[in-house]
Amino acid sequence: MVSCEASRWRFRSGAFVAGLMRVPGKRVEPIFGADQNLPRGSLSGARNILVVRLDEIGDVVMTTPFLRELRRNAPNAWITLIVKPELYNLVELCPHVNQVLTFSWQGQAVLEPLQRHWRALNLARQLTRKRRFDLAIIPRWDVDWYHSTFLVYASGARERVAYSEKVNAKKEAFNREFDKLLTRVLVDRSIRHEVQQNLNMIRALGGEVGCDEIELWLARDDERFADELLEKHGVVPGRVLIGIGPGAGAQKREWPVSLYAELGAWAREEFGATLLIIGGTDDQPKGYALQQVLARNCIDITGRTTLRQLGALLRRCTLYVGNDAGPMHLAAAAGIPVVGLFCHPKGGSAASANSPTRFRPWCARSVVVQPPAARPPCVDECVALEAHCILGIRLEDVKGAVFSLMSERHVGEGGVGGGLSV
Repeated sequence: MVSCEASRWRFRSGAFVAGLMRVPGKRVEPIFGADQNLPRGSLSGARNILVVRLDEIGDVVMTTPFLRELRRNAPNAWITLIVKPELYNLVELCPHVNQVLTFSWQGQAVLEPLQRHWRALNLARQLTRKRRFDLAIIPRWDVDWYHSTFLVYASGARERVAYSEKVNAKKEAFNREFDKLLTRVLVDRSIRHEVQQNLNMIRALGGEVGCDEIELWLARDDERFADELLEKHGVVPGRVLIGIGPGAGAQKREWPVSLYAELGAWAREEFGATLLIIGGTDDQPKGYALQQVLARNCIDITGRTTLRQLGALLRRCTLYVGNDAGPMHLAAAAGIPVVGLFCHPKGGSAASANSPTRFRPWCARSVVVQPPAARPPCVDECVALEAHCILGIRLEDVKGAVFSLMSERHVGEGGVGGGLSV
């Protein structure tokens, strides 16, 4: 996040905002440390549970095991999940929750703070009119950029649980005094994969975790869409289909399109592959550029599918290769081998929001490709706004990663979350 975002968050953090958001008749309850978890059985005894997950595609995909294990531990509870509107399609069919609602945290720059507060209070009024929540949970470990803490506070839930503002330095700076809006906080500074961080919250709440596999929930219409699209382009079952994801949420995470074009041409000749160019509306210029260069046996679907339709298409892919972005995590959830390109240099800080330690593809067959070192002036992580450290990834390294997954039936040992690094 840039400095202007940080300054806005400092303005609306802490006791000032807590006062603004105060719910009549409620008071901020004492905060408990990580070693004082809710009593065992609290999950199974909960009747109404609220889960707030307002971040991006990959974050929500990596929360699917949490939702499943939450249901396993609270089989009789009514579970409400709140996501941002753009992700409703992805979780609409989730079998582990009773209700999916949306909350938009984006607004006009000048009025954004007040708009967020108003929307949070308005949604909270609608929620509390129908439900008296025993428990509200924010599984996110890192900085709350999304107004989740205020929404949970305004919900009036008896127990409001999240990772503490003190789990890392950035969160402590940007979410100062957010802990006051919660009843219980988990103070765990350990660096682990986000799937594991989410599941750690289940354990902190006295629950048990039986499985850590991520999930993808599709409808028959999504499957039919994928079959018809591929049939239209002459892709028959058994044909090698390689998904390519050239986009990302930040330019520094984007490997050059020209190199993806070279990679695609090589994969087409090496494996006889058809190439499926994947991404959102913002990635359409990249998709168009690749389509123009690669031409034959290249299908550009950037910005032309829903998230579930994209998931169905990924299930039909032989392999996926792309940047550290939402489609990479969807590919992992689809159960196909994944090559993930990260801008984070080898030896960099594991706590970084770009680190594969936290965000690598959560699947058994994956290879992570990273720059061998940071490019000055970057040191522990890439801090550039444009493609910088990621330019250190060589085409030959990506080809080698693709070849290894295409050639070997099983890559890596250690089950889900395993894989190799290059």
